[in-house]
Amino acid sequence: MKKVTLFFAGCLLFSVASARDVNESLDAAAKGHVTIFNLAGSVNVVGWSRKVVEVTGSLGDDVEEFVFDRDGNEIEIKVKVPERHWGRSDITSELMIHVPQGSSIEIATISADIEVEGVQGEQELQSVSGEIVTRSFAAEIVAESVSGDIDVQGDGKDTEAELVSVSGDITAKNLAGSIAAESVSGDVVVAGGSFDRAQVETVSGEITYKAALRKDGRLHVESINGRVNIDFVGDVSARFEIDTFNGNIDNCFGPQAKKTSRYAPGLELNFTEGAGEGRVVISTFNGDLTICKK
Repeated sequence: MKKVTLFFAGCLLFSVASARDVNESLDAAAKGHVTIFNLAGSVNVVGWSRKVVEVTGSLGDDVEEFVFDRDGNEIEIKVKVPERHWGRSDITSELMIHVPQGSSIEIATISADIEVEGVQGEQELQSVSGEIVTRSFAAEIVAESVSGDIDVQGDGKDTEAELVSVSGDITAKNLAGSIAAESVSGDVVVAGGSFDRAQVETVSGEITYKAALRKDGRLHVESINGRVNIDFVGDVSARFEIDTFNGNIDNCFGPQAKKTSRYAPGLELNFTEGAGEGRVVISTFNGDLTICKK
């Protein structure tokens, strides 16, 4: 899946229009693609059974133009604002958008929150300072935010999820299949579901993994400065490779950690649980680590 592009070509014009409400609709393909750009305010997208894309809400006072066009199976929704008005409250637009539930969507905002529910196609969601909240089904999802939190709720079916935030928290619940979750200074929580591949990383946040690891599954966890809590749901069969430079390792599977050197504070722990089909690699620089199972 290609990355979301925050700045769409031609999104800036230089005259001013009056504020107005929006209530427009277009016929749409059952599994078409909908692209949405809104600089500031909010974007709420709901999947429904109708083959129609409907947009309601309000535009900011200084919004230049509202674009709502269809080209084949693709529909574009775009709020255009003058460049000199970026960062001002008079460009704030609140959009409620209904799309066919089988649609794929691509949403980009700067300071607008994004909320999605009932959309079963692929999702590409990106905001600079807004929060992202979505429900994911079996389709691939990419969600990225610089300073906003990301909250993804799955239905337990396999998908591929890529979740990235610089300073916001990431919460992923009931996803399955494959996940990559990364935050620089926020906490990351992966809870529920089961995975073939899971990669969870943070620089200065806490990591919590409370999910199942499938046979032959791979779990990679890395933290520079934060606590790591691993709590497997159900049985796990894997080879464990664990190390920390400055922190304790609490392992309820039995084997105890050993010092990596008599002159340094580091600890390491290598053991096999079950038949060892999978692999678990956990590394922390400065933080305690707990590994257990429910």
